[in-house]
Amino acid sequence: RRQCGLEREWVRRLEAWRGARSEAEKWTVGGVAGMDLDAWIAKLMECRPLSETEVRVLCEKAREALSRDANVRTVRSPVTIVGDIHGQFHDLLELFRIGGHAPDTNYLFMGDYVDRGYYSVECVTAVVALKVRYPERVTILRGNHESRQITQVYGFYDECVRKYGNANVWKLFTDLFDYLPLAASVDERLFCPHGGLSPSLDTVDQILNLDRAHEVPHEGPICDLMWSDPDDRLGWGISPRGAGYTFGQDISEKFAHENGFDFIVRAHQLVMEGYSWTHDNRLVTVFSAPNYCYRCGNMAAIMEVDEHLATNFIQFDPAPRRGGDAGLGIEVTQQTPDYFL
Repeated sequence: RRQCGLEREWVRRLEAWRGARSEAEKWTVGGVAGMDLDAWIAKLMECRPLSETEVRVLCEKAREALSRDANVRTVRSPVTIVGDIHGQFHDLLELFRIGGHAPDTNYLFMGDYVDRGYYSVECVTAVVALKVRYPERVTILRGNHESRQITQVYGFYDECVRKYGNANVWKLFTDLFDYLPLAASVDERLFCPHGGLSPSLDTVDQILNLDRAHEVPHEGPICDLMWSDPDDRLGWGISPRGAGYTFGQDISEKFAHENGFDFIVRAHQLVMEGYSWTHDNRLVTVFSAPNYCYRCGNMAAIMEVDEHLATNFIQFDPAPRRGGDAGLGIEVTQQTPDYFL
């Protein structure tokens, strides 16, 4: 009887070990232990948020990945460049349907994943998960809305509290935002910030030397990279946004010439056709949230850059509304916020 008992105990331990090994294998995907990333991404693509525990693990791994990126991340062509998304998740799915899915398509997201739209949680979790899963194929930058202060005003904070019952997920993501790169360069020929240029920054080397691991300040070079806009007037001007500056064609040409760039690609501004060239084709704005705020009637676009740096813009309309947004507990107001430009 004692022999039989020992055999049963050995079988039990062997089955437990096999189960533990199987679980460990399941939780290692893409070389990242502790996550079933492919399953998480599949879940997110169904517009189902991760649990708070899963978000915590994801943000820990994302912080490690982003900490390895320079302030200006060098991206190799071919790549597809994406502008503002602003929580419009079904339009993000439409973007992937048109542009292709990672890792078959390399992506450069230029920020503003959250606020305004109804699905900021799903949008930001999806792009962060793709960055962790495919760190060399996906680049994510910081936009002016990847900020503690802005997200408390324009929707992300409230959405996190509504969907999770507390602000923990909001804090996890806003802490992570401090590690997002400030800009990117494609083959060291295209310069890609979220917003624009700064009177404090003449060279990319100056951007590389900035300390980015903190909240976006109210002023200074990091603020300018997030908030500035091109203008028809030459030189620097006061921004109507209350942060950053406006800058003219002479500023764009000088920065591009001194740093060896062909032109500047940025996001940050609503443009009705989804993209808009200015400054004598030295600067292009890409905006990827169609029918922005569910009422602006604009098209969206993504910018494909091939291995020869030839560009192709793909415009798209809003994805069909899937069952509407009734029942989400969201109060929609027609009042336009002061910041809305």
